[in-house]
Amino acid sequence: MNNKTKGVVFALLATLLWSVNMVIASSIKGHIPPIGLAFWRWCVACLAFAPFAFKSTVAQFSIVKKNWLYLFCTAILGITIFNTLIYFAGKTTSAINLSLIAISIPLFIIFLSRIFLKERISTLKLVGIATIICGVLVLISKGSWQALRSISFSFGDILMLIACFFFASYTLLVRKKPTEIDSKVFLFSVFVMGTVALFPFYLYEHWYITTVQFDTKTILVLLYVGIFASLVSFYLWNEAIALIGTAKTALIYYLIPVFSGLIAYLITDQPILQSQLISMLIIITGLLLTNKNSN
Repeated sequence: MNNKTKGVVFALLATLLWSVNMVIASSIKGHIPPIGLAFWRWCVACLAFAPFAFKSTVAQFSIVKKNWLYLFCTAILGITIFNTLIYFAGKTTSAINLSLIAISIPLFIIFLSRIFLKERISTLKLVGIATIICGVLVLISKGSWQALRSISFSFGDILMLIACFFFASYTLLVRKKPTEIDSKVFLFSVFVMGTVALFPFYLYEHWYITTVQFDTKTILVLLYVGIFASLVSFYLWNEAIALIGTAKTALIYYLIPVFSGLIAYLITDQPILQSQLISMLIIITGLLLTNKNSN
């Protein structure tokens, strides 16, 4: 398997894990407070990763110290802020709006890559992006233009849009990772810094707003989001960026609504509509266009 194929597979797997996370998140809305969910999610990720990365991190501590500002900024964007904003957004807006706004992540990444990394955006890639967006809109609206026009936006939608920009910025920073930092050391350092930065906000929520109830459902959710939707998925996503670049990796993120629909069908027996099948074909066509003869 060459690096390009490996990068695509890694990005697909990361997207699949995040898709499962979205299905799970929709079923626990209101069960776990947003900051508590974010904080314990990353605690689980740190604890699960520590046996594999702690020793290497100690060995490279001088390198981590030298690049602490870069690592801290990356942690704040991708760990502390991004997912926490999504959990807050989910409290005040609908799943359909979150799906609609989430399609801005690859767009932010592609255009920020063009501005800061000088990655070329070919005409064919622009056509592919437009095709993907059309497919996502068909999916969200169920093929009804009237349904799309009737969507209204709230404060939660603004939070989600901000979260998308932060994740795009995180992705660009990952691309600029100093080569002297081992991938495991980078990821573990970012996880720990991001979790520590969340801690004061978690304490405030715990003392003055609400507490996390550690029942069976909460523990199972935290194990999944901490290990698979955090540790495994972020590792795969970062490796994909290193192998195929930010723009190509970003485009695969558009498959999240496709994967989420299929997973929801398999887990909850939700029917797959004709409009969903059409949207999946449109999105996949757009992905093939954007990756055809692109750099």
